[in-house]
Amino acid sequence: QAQLVESGGGLVQAGGSLRLSCVASGRTFSRYARGWFRQVPGKDREFVAGITWNGGSTYYADSVKGRFTISRDNAKNMLYLQMNSLKPEDTAVYYCAAPGTETYYGTMYYDPDQYAYWGQGTQVTVSA
Repeated sequence: QAQLVESGGGLVQAGGSLRLSCVASGRTFSRYARGWFRQVPGKDREFVAGITWNGGSTYYADSVKGRFTISRDNAKNMLYLQMNSLKPEDTAVYYCAAPGTETYYGTMYYDPDQYAYWGQGTQVTVSA
């Protein structure tokens, strides 16, 4: 049974930084595109950042471009999200995710419905 577990969330002041980590177990996701999403109460889960299976390409929502960096370590089955210059509007529960099938050739998914594996989420709160 594949499992994703996020960590690294917390409370930080505006302008600060956090680094989220996501460890996978039960399945190797080295040949899967990966994504980070976030959700606030009453709103849909939204795409934050994505990375292709080999780390060759990264993709970001416009709202985080230039501030967040996604990376992965396939040898450790790990996914990361470095978040700098945090803003109060970044406050949300952050989730790591993987699609249900391997994704070669630079495939990236932006719709949460295209992801089959999800972590439990980690809360990020940015105070003004």
